[in-house]
Amino acid sequence: EFNNNQIRRQDRLLSEARAYEILKEGEYGVLSMRTEDGEGAYGIPQVMYGTEETLFISIAPSRQKLNCIDAAQIVSFCVVGRTKVIPGEFTTAYESIVLRCTAHHSLHEAERMSALSLFLSKYCPNDKIKGLEYAQKSFHRTEIIRLDIEEISAKSKNRF
Repeated sequence: EFNNNQIRRQDRLLSEARAYEILKEGEYGVLSMRTEDGEGAYGIPQVMYGTEETLFISIAPSRQKLNCIDAAQIVSFCVVGRTKVIPGEFTTAYESIVLRCTAHHSLHEAERMSALSLFLSKYCPNDKIKGLEYAQKSFHRTEIIRLDIEEISAKSKNRF
C-alpha cells in the first residue's frame, strides 16, 4: 500500500508512480531490522535486490541476519534515487523510498532460483546465461530473503 501520510514534510512527497520507478531502477537498497535481542538496530547497506510483485534481496548467509529476521519479521528497506549536493546552498537534492516489509527466509529452491534470475536480469542482462551457470555453482552459498511489501512511502527534495 502506498502511504505518504507519515512523512513530516508533506511539501516533499513523491508520486506513487515515481516511487515504483525508483524501486525498479535503483541499484541497491539498505535493509534495516531489529537485533535479535530487540535492544538495537542492524542495517545492511548495498543489498542487491530484484522485484516483480514482491521484493527479493540477496545476502551472505549470516546466522546473525537470519536470527534478526526470526526475532522480528517486520523490516525496513530503503532505496535512494537521484541525489545531488548543492554546496552553495548547503543542501542536497534527493529522492528516496522507504518500504515496510515482512521478511521471509529459508525459501523453496525454485523461489530462490527465480529470485537469482531476477537479479541477473536487472544487474547483468547481457550475461544472463553465464550468470545462471555461476548461480548454480554458488547456490548453496547464497541466502535469498523475500520481502513482502506492506507499505511504501516516498519523498524528494527535487532540485535537479
